[in-house]
Amino acid sequence: MTAPTAAVPAPVPTAPGFEPLLSAKDVVVDYGQRRGSFRALKEVSIEVGAGECVGLVGESGSGKSTLGKAILGLVPVASGSIEFDGRDITRLKGAKRRELASSIQVVFQDPYGSLNPAMTIGDILAEPLTTAGTSRREARAVVSEMLDRVKLPSNVLDRYPKEFSGGQRQRIAIARALVRKPRLIVCDEPVSALDLTTQATIIDLFIELQRDTGVSYLFVSHDLGVVRRICHRVAVMYRGEIVETGDGEQLTRDPQHPYSRRLLTASPIADPVKQAERRAAWLKLREQAA
Repeated sequence: MTAPTAAVPAPVPTAPGFEPLLSAKDVVVDYGQRRGSFRALKEVSIEVGAGECVGLVGESGSGKSTLGKAILGLVPVASGSIEFDGRDITRLKGAKRRELASSIQVVFQDPYGSLNPAMTIGDILAEPLTTAGTSRREARAVVSEMLDRVKLPSNVLDRYPKEFSGGQRQRIAIARALVRKPRLIVCDEPVSALDLTTQATIIDLFIELQRDTGVSYLFVSHDLGVVRRICHRVAVMYRGEIVETGDGEQLTRDPQHPYSRRLLTASPIADPVKQAERRAAWLKLREQAA
């Protein structure tokens, strides 16, 4: 299959007073070495403002999760830069990177694998605080507050992850990300492992928490329907490059790039007639790209 027709990505909005909290510029990430290397990110640039939710959308293998990992320091950056609050964090290591955990956190895709099954919920949530020097008593108070924020009762503290549903576990993971009061959370496919009803409640929770705390999100997803509900702006990734960016509502309803349109037509809808029309449109776009 050939690549969709190239399009120039729309510029990031720069309204008066706009200051990016996160700024990734021309980021390149390579996997492997020498002849066996694979370029996962090809000079990718993106910005996230304070209190903003930016969606990063693409199919599996598009590079969206790799960008999230680069921001978190989980994969090395070959070239380009990543700045957080005006500070270059591209190659921070050791203690300096750990210090950044108070400002940047992550919610992973799998609510079953991201929680230690041998630890109680209370210990899981308190660990980021006690590791940073907070007393256990203070940590307990913060944890209770976070559980209330994510709408879980305080009596869960002495229970284990296996005792909870997928949606409840993801609420616990969100509470863990919030206990250090970060300014940015990288949300890596945080609802894709959940059923549709649970997805809706977790997205509503993310929206409510952002409204209450002012935290910023980089929201990674493969589903334009999901990001439409939560993201202010959206960037579409294809084969390691951003091919389209724009306002969340506009881009997720009327995308301009052929690949973005394919993503839109791949999203299911409840109406059988409209779903059939969307399926036909997707097949046509796929044939054109072949």
